Amino acid sequence: MNRVLFVLTGGLLIASTATAQQFDQRIDAEVARVLPAIVEMRHRIHENPELGNREFETARLVAEHLRALGFEVDTGIAHTGVVGLLRGGRPGPVVALRADMDALPVTEETDFPWRSTKRTTYLEQEVGVMHACGHDIHVAVQLGVASVLAAMREDIPGTVKFIFQPAEEGPPPGEEGGADLMVREGVLDDPRPAAIFGLHSFAQMHVGTLGYRSGPMLAAVDHFRIDIRGRQSHGARPELSVDPVVMAAQAIMALQTIRSRNLSPLEPSVITVGMVRGGTRFNIIPADVHLEGTVRTYNEDVRDAVERRMGEILQGITAAAGGTFELDYERGTPATINHAGLTSWALPVLHRAVGNDKVVEVEPAMGGEDFAYFANEVPAFFFRLGQVAPGTTSGDHHTPTFRADDGAIPVGMRAMSRLALDFLSSGSAILQD
Repeated sequence: MNRVLFVLTGGLLIASTATAQQFDQRIDAEVARVLPAIVEMRHRIHENPELGNREFETARLVAEHLRALGFEVDTGIAHTGVVGLLRGGRPGPVVALRADMDALPVTEETDFPWRSTKRTTYLEQEVGVMHACGHDIHVAVQLGVASVLAAMREDIPGTVKFIFQPAEEGPPPGEEGGADLMVREGVLDDPRPAAIFGLHSFAQMHVGTLGYRSGPMLAAVDHFRIDIRGRQSHGARPELSVDPVVMAAQAIMALQTIRSRNLSPLEPSVITVGMVRGGTRFNIIPADVHLEGTVRTYNEDVRDAVERRMGEILQGITAAAGGTFELDYERGTPATINHAGLTSWALPVLHRAVGNDKVVEVEPAMGGEDFAYFANEVPAFFFRLGQVAPGTTSGDHHTPTFRADDGAIPVGMRAMSRLALDFLSSGSAILQD
């Protein structure tokens, strides 16, 4: 292959058109060659889903595939995580690619011949297990990219670190896991990548389409628990009670005033009470009520304001009624923020992968993604992968009818392979400006 040439355009170094075309042609040829085997692996993963921190068979499949390609492989990171290192034949920077491996406690209701019928115990209940968020697609795409780039190893100017992450949906209660634990265990060290890329299938986007956004992409995820305590009495003698049901009802409504009256209407946020538990009988006013829910934000100041106002509102409502409260506000995954310069650089790469008209700017989503822990450490770009085949539909993420089509796999492979190679050839210059 010709030596890579660089041209200066708008202050950025980019690979020459001829070099990019050569890479693209080889990528497309390798994708076509390995695709049948990768699709088959996706079916195996989908049919045998595993919950967070329990991805034993998935991790074994990943590690075996990477070793067969000649990668340096580490296992057991953050319980079941796998890292594969592909060192190119030419010197250059390091880039990381990430895929999440875990499934969800959902019983599958699709018509796939390789649908999951697996069941397990979760939170002391027997549940179905399903890849109801597309993580099987993510693993398949990344295994495919590993195969593609392994075939081009001698011409790769740098190193690619493949990170296969467990427990993106969160570890089981009482355990640690996910991207946060991987980072704390040093997954981004030795060698440290200059940037990291990730993708997520999208149930509202057709196969062949990619979605991007600069800046805020996915929200911070916080979890609150509220115990409102009063005094129990007979339901016919409310004057003898301090009614926690009434206090809880007032609190549920008042918490929505934080969004409508304490925060800027231009600042995205969500406050949702998802659980209300209290009482044992229709004619007994209980002693306490438990509320539980989530807060989604993009701004740390907003995060602070929500937590503060929740405490003030609960204090006022319970004090007025003669009750008490306890608020446990747990800050979870931070917001996923795409690096502005890296996003601008990546956009024409995505255009080459699928065509200009197939790359769309998406709105920020209130869903969370613990890819944010990686993005807080190194510059990151996270994008959406269309998963709905023509003539089909998909249920939403985390539902029994969620349906990601195999056709998404080669699209993701072409896009991610181009991002990795282009970054190693020239994209790292954007981070030096």
